[in-house]
Amino acid sequence: MTTPTATAPATAPRWNWKARRDRDGFLAFEDGTVLRGVPVGAPVDQVGEVVFNTGMSGYQEIITDPSYAGQMVTMTYTEIGNTGVNPEDIESRGLFLNGLIVHDMPEPRNWRSTLSLSEYLRQAGVPALAGIDTRSLTVKLRTQGTLKACLGASGRLTPEQGIERARAWEGLDGQDYAARVSCTAPWPFDPEGQMATSFGLPGPLPPADLHIVCFDFGVKYNILRQLRRQGMRVTVVPAQTTAEAVLALRPDGVFLSNGPADPAAVTYAIEAIRDLLGRVPIMGICLGHQLIGCALGGRTYRLKFGHHGCNHPVMDLTTHRVEITSQNHNFAVDPDSLPAAAEITHVNLNDNTVEGLQHREMPLFCVQYHPEAAPGPHDASYLFKRFRTLIAKA
Repeated sequence: MTTPTATAPATAPRWNWKARRDRDGFLAFEDGTVLRGVPVGAPVDQVGEVVFNTGMSGYQEIITDPSYAGQMVTMTYTEIGNTGVNPEDIESRGLFLNGLIVHDMPEPRNWRSTLSLSEYLRQAGVPALAGIDTRSLTVKLRTQGTLKACLGASGRLTPEQGIERARAWEGLDGQDYAARVSCTAPWPFDPEGQMATSFGLPGPLPPADLHIVCFDFGVKYNILRQLRRQGMRVTVVPAQTTAEAVLALRPDGVFLSNGPADPAAVTYAIEAIRDLLGRVPIMGICLGHQLIGCALGGRTYRLKFGHHGCNHPVMDLTTHRVEITSQNHNFAVDPDSLPAAAEITHVNLNDNTVEGLQHREMPLFCVQYHPEAAPGPHDASYLFKRFRTLIAKA
């Protein structure tokens, strides 16, 4: 899936009074609940796992985050789309989410906007629904847990058929989505190209005196930017790359990216990480963190409704500082399954889930949250510098 071009002003009209009145789109859940709404994206029907995101800004970064593959994102903030879409704020080569659910999608009014969110979704083939009471839906998901659903936006599907499709869908448990969103061949990150542009991060880049190999399980561009800003030349490799192929590139360190779905299903990556342990310094984020936990002998489990938002408090147990973090995951590492050599370094202050690990003997650390978060918060961006320090000490 490729990213739509955001080079022209929006031409599609805002959903009008007739669309508001007719409400001929719907969200049909596996439990039989049906919510009526107004289609504002691609006119297609899609199934997915419905999650909610509590961020008030950064919707463009959210919808271009490959970690949302297989999911339909409910935005709790009431107006989504008012700043439009622009080429600088994309986080991957395409849109991988299965759908977007919002309360209101106004016309864009921002000097950086080159395309409306509605048109962006249509070009990418992603359905969306407006006119939904998203905060009520969020309460439903918090109470019942994450649910499978079908978003009907084509006009050719009945809600009853949508319920059956939602129930028949296999869901994300036990599914390897990392291979679906990963690149298909190794490529060098270009610090001078469009992917390196990051609004709010100006200034010259330092010399690239370290070489990092980044496993692409659904990597976000701002991860690559942050690594490069620490003087690291980055080679991105497909998710199924072997440890031997990585070591043949003679890296100074290995980075394990974020990604979607069930970490236990990405068995090839767990095996590769085991083969790399102790042989090269390693840093992981999100899915990379979960895969490290599995490679060390631990287990992961599904959270009731996951962590999706930009306001999650995390404590660094090594400094006792609290960071406000951006998060996007539905699984967590079971602390009771970890070996004694794995030290828990960060915990979530909302539910005490594991948010960070390091190894007591090997050069290795990882975090569950996103220190590269764009547009923010930036409390944890220091972790990329910590990676460089880890390499220097190895």
